[in-house]
Amino acid sequence: MKVTIVGCSGSFPGPDSPASCYLVEAEGFRLLLDFGSGSLGALQRHIGLYDVDAIALTHLHADHCLDVCGYHVARTYGPAAPYPKVPVYAPGDAPRRLAAAYGMPEEPGLETAFDFVALAPGAFEVGPFTLTAALVNHPVEAYGFRLAHGGRSLAYSGDTGECDELVHLAAGADLMLCEASFLDGPDLPAGLHLTGRQAAEHAAKAGAARLVLTHLVPWHDPARVLDEATGGGFAGPVELARSGAVYELA
Repeated sequence: MKVTIVGCSGSFPGPDSPASCYLVEAEGFRLLLDFGSGSLGALQRHIGLYDVDAIALTHLHADHCLDVCGYHVARTYGPAAPYPKVPVYAPGDAPRRLAAAYGMPEEPGLETAFDFVALAPGAFEVGPFTLTAALVNHPVEAYGFRLAHGGRSLAYSGDTGECDELVHLAAGADLMLCEASFLDGPDLPAGLHLTGRQAAEHAAKAGAARLVLTHLVPWHDPARVLDEATGGGFAGPVELARSGAVYELA
């Protein structure tokens, strides 16, 4: 299983990265976890424009889903259109919300390019992967994911505050991609995001092998996020996500 960080910026694209998007590949199958603002351009550095086999969206905030709209244009009007529909696993309101974001009411919905499948907690097959989805702690319907293939596993938090579900998803994972949007401080909002320290605490409870801190908000000093994570009791390697970084889980 090969994991490429396409975008890891939190809330909006930063100077060095688009918003959330992760490419996971195995047996020639290419799955995107989230497709946030700015990520479609960066994705083409790694695979061809029409090489996406499936998309899974953790939730419907723009920094995790908005480039589905641009990809609809590519697949609907490209030179060899119509292209085969791509399955999109997402919260149930995704077709309506993304069509509204696309903003072309005189056209059919985005179903011309995508087959939307409503997410629910549980495990199902996506190509060669087993994907497990669980509701996490965020103000909207939001999921964390676990991908398993060939005896290896990847956990991805999506956006979440502290929650036991994230620990369960990441149990024994070879790689945990965990959001670290907040810096430690008083009166942090509950049920919204994690700090680097909290991300490390969840990774430690889960017994994950490796932690990569992601959803890094551009107005924070990433070195401070990483420093705070060292106080979370996680004994394994921990690092900051970087657009273009590749992890081979074999």
